[in-house]
Amino acid sequence: MNAPSPTAARPPRPKSARRRSRELALQGLYEWQVSRAEPGVVNAHIREQDEYNLCDSAHFDALLDGCIAQAAELDALLTPHLDRPVTGLSPIEHAALLIGCYELRHCLDVPYRVVINEAVELAKAFGGTDGHKYVNGVLDRCAQQLRPAEVAARRAAPRKG
Repeated sequence: MNAPSPTAARPPRPKSARRRSRELALQGLYEWQVSRAEPGVVNAHIREQDEYNLCDSAHFDALLDGCIAQAAELDALLTPHLDRPVTGLSPIEHAALLIGCYELRHCLDVPYRVVINEAVELAKAFGGTDGHKYVNGVLDRCAQQLRPAEVAARRAAPRKG
């Protein structure tokens, strides 16, 4: 039997519980934005999904509840970095940006580069063709505002490889 070539496609890594919680929070935020359903109704609807049992439920609750409760405040943090009004964002881009901004602000145990990457992955998986590039740029600028010391330390560190 031949060994797989180094260029052969590798099977995707299983999703982490945190990634699943972000995906479900994105779906919940999308539902909340489009339907304007009560947050409790949205939360209950998401918890009925089979994937919910595989997510980090505490992180999901923090993201969904926090993003909804602080939507106006998070939008105010995002607005200076947007090239259009918040109302001009697609619901997916908006949800990914809310999650990223919330994590930059409140989840200090998650490195800012991971926060941005996770939001970009959400936009790639659920959004339009180039939405992930927009999410990346906006959150990069938000990180400079919300985590200036961490961003400066990362940029000052010598590159590996």
